[in-house]
Amino acid sequence: MYKLIKKDAGTKARLGCLKTPHGEIQTPIFMPVGTQASVKSVHPAELLDLQAQIILSNTYHLFIRPGMEVMQKMGGLHQFMQWDHPILTDSGGYQVFSLAKLRKITDQGVKFQSHIDGSPLFLGPKEAMEIQHGLGSDIVMCFDECPGWDAPRREVEAAVDRTVSWAKVCGDHLASLSGGPTADQLLFGIVQGAGHADLRQQCAEQLVELDFPGYAIGGVSVGESEPEMMAAVEMAEPFLPEDKPRYAMGLGQPNQLVEMVRRGVDMFDCVLPTRVARNGAAYTRGGLINLRSAAYQFDDNPIDPAGTCYACQNFSRAYIRHLLKSGEILGLRL
Repeated sequence: MYKLIKKDAGTKARLGCLKTPHGEIQTPIFMPVGTQASVKSVHPAELLDLQAQIILSNTYHLFIRPGMEVMQKMGGLHQFMQWDHPILTDSGGYQVFSLAKLRKITDQGVKFQSHIDGSPLFLGPKEAMEIQHGLGSDIVMCFDECPGWDAPRREVEAAVDRTVSWAKVCGDHLASLSGGPTADQLLFGIVQGAGHADLRQQCAEQLVELDFPGYAIGGVSVGESEPEMMAAVEMAEPFLPEDKPRYAMGLGQPNQLVEMVRRGVDMFDCVLPTRVARNGAAYTRGGLINLRSAAYQFDDNPIDPAGTCYACQNFSRAYIRHLLKSGEILGLRL
């Protein structure tokens, strides 16, 4: 499944290859986020042109809409979105965290209300596995509880206990399912523990005993500072096996990617590339620039002078600023 190819002599950086049912992934890898079966404003052929090897979709959102009846009749997520390459689906655990005002957590799972129409819903480890099995993703995430960074220690301890307990249920239940659109799905455990080193270690060691194909470091980028974020990764990484991929969930600032690779992390995802674009900004080799700024009104340079993409090869900052200011969809795509 995962082959460690090379390690850096001066850092914990690694090169590896992860085999999935829909192809191999060369790591380190950044995964574009297609929350609702679409990377916003980017179609699959463009993702391939960008050399995207794997994308991420969201269990909670797809369960809410279009729903599993549609997904089943359409032949699963790959067929539905016309992406014949690896897909990772998260478990819905983060949405449970972000929907704190609409939820009630028990040892069996989480009762919550739909963010669309307020209807009552329940999501637990078995339900998360059944949904992801029906979606047919290549990499399936265990259902976990993501505590707030500043949650009292007793709440973090309870979240770690539930996360480990639910991981056991996830492993057993996924193994019992059959007939989905993708065989041999890879199940990853998720390390929680907020900013407590001993709880991060405890969670990691207990999950490793379950021998998952890969491990994620969760509960980061949930309100803590960047140094605290890096520290959380450092708390967990030493206790994760070297021969399995490590995934830092929800991290994707360019500088963070470099620092996480240095710390031995292999996989990343983040909504930032498309989110900043939808707000008129772009990442360049010179840093983040806001193309809505008046400073670019007469700028005939491309977004990034060293860029090789279609937008940089053909259009000026002035033109793209005009599209953004005019509300033209092409501006977001470029």
